Amino acid sequence: MKLKHLIAEILGTFMLVFAGTGAVVINQASGGAITHIGIALVFGLIVTVVVYTYGESSGAHINPAVTIALWLSKRFPGASVVPYIIAQCIGAIAASMLLSAMYPANESLGGTIPSIPASYAFIFELLLTWWLMTVILHVTVGEKEKVVLAGAIIGGVVALEALFAGPATGASMNPARSLGPALISGQLSHIWLYILAPILGASLAVFTYALTTDSNANDVNEVEEIPEVQENNA
Repeated sequence: MKLKHLIAEILGTFMLVFAGTGAVVINQASGGAITHIGIALVFGLIVTVVVYTYGESSGAHINPAVTIALWLSKRFPGASVVPYIIAQCIGAIAASMLLSAMYPANESLGGTIPSIPASYAFIFELLLTWWLMTVILHVTVGEKEKVVLAGAIIGGVVALEALFAGPATGASMNPARSLGPALISGQLSHIWLYILAPILGASLAVFTYALTTDSNANDVNEVEEIPEVQENNA
């Protein structure tokens, strides 16, 4: 792992949170000009952009749950897990700080606050992240043509999940994406849900992936050798 990998994760996660939660904040400030569909598309598109921008540098995980799952699947070195997660959180917090400075009257800063009971929201977030991570594991190995399209596929999944689950839970699927707005806005009552559920969901995806495929992904011993393509999250 090199410093450039951590910088890429900081910048990539910053882009994700600034664009995604920024769309939520601007939608509220403008009386709904972006719309729910627009917000979902912003999250999907920014994930796609980040994957193609930083995928070859850091793997563009931009999501602690993805980093942990890639480590569990032996595609990512254990020594790099904590530095990656710290970098992702730094990027998310920095984005929320900037949005707070630009929109000081906004109370939630695009944070994820469930509109359904916490237990149901937990199940939602676990399943959403399982689905996303399952796609990531499948499309980042195999035929070259499939891997080339991985960024668009992953971004599409993020947009799809945000479209139908956004009104229920915010469709986070990403502890860093939820942590940034929660810390800066001070709305921490449900942050446990958005940290634990995505990590469990992504870890479950590693297990179900092993059950449904005979192919063994290349182990990653050094980040600079074979960065794993990601994503996301909404």
